[in-house]
Amino acid sequence: MGMNGVITLGLFVLSVISGMLGLGVAFAAIPFLGLFLPDLVHQVQPLSLLLNGVTALFSVFGFAKSGNIVWKKASLLAVITTVAAPLGSWLAQFINQTAIWCVYFAAVVYLAYRLFRPIQEKPCCTENFRLALFLAFPISVLSGFLGVGPGFLLMPTLMIAGFNAKKAAGINALAVTPPSFSALVPHLATARFDPFLTAVLLVVGAAGSFIGARVTSLYMPGARIKQLFGVLIIIVTLYKIYTLLG
Repeated sequence: MGMNGVITLGLFVLSVISGMLGLGVAFAAIPFLGLFLPDLVHQVQPLSLLLNGVTALFSVFGFAKSGNIVWKKASLLAVITTVAAPLGSWLAQFINQTAIWCVYFAAVVYLAYRLFRPIQEKPCCTENFRLALFLAFPISVLSGFLGVGPGFLLMPTLMIAGFNAKKAAGINALAVTPPSFSALVPHLATARFDPFLTAVLLVVGAAGSFIGARVTSLYMPGARIKQLFGVLIIIVTLYKIYTLLG
């Protein structure tokens, strides 16, 4: 299997797993694609953001079929995330790539902590959702800076706000779709895409994320899904650290 085949297979697996949480694939795709593409800001981040938007969108379709999206709340979050994410992408154009990787690794530590820490689900209330709305802006700026969708931080935030895992994933999927594309805009002038590989990854990512969302909606308990994603992303990121230090 050639390099493109490895990338395609890996992206499909990551899309299925990230689709289970409605995250969009970028947070896992950043370290994975970084193993094969040398330029973080002009290759890895633009491709990851494009893939994130498509995979999150197809996760929306999967969760919507099972009624796991609270449309009004998800739409409010989407407005905030869409406006804020491009600011972070713009900042990434002027900051050293090593610094971006350091922020990314710190975010991985936080994500792993939130994924493995038990969260007591409770009925959601307006006040708790207001907290999610308040945090959505800085979360989106940070995610745009890292070249990922805001879902990796919005998901645990929504669960803290009181949504159960499946509804949090459904809301998250809709909220991260438009900012993935808006955060891509500042990259377009300098982005370098391989047209064939990009097209293949978009198709594979869309299929994987839809499958993942349907698996979550119909079969999987939320706690197991969180832990599975946490293990996978830690493994990929640790390997990326190894390559950077090698």
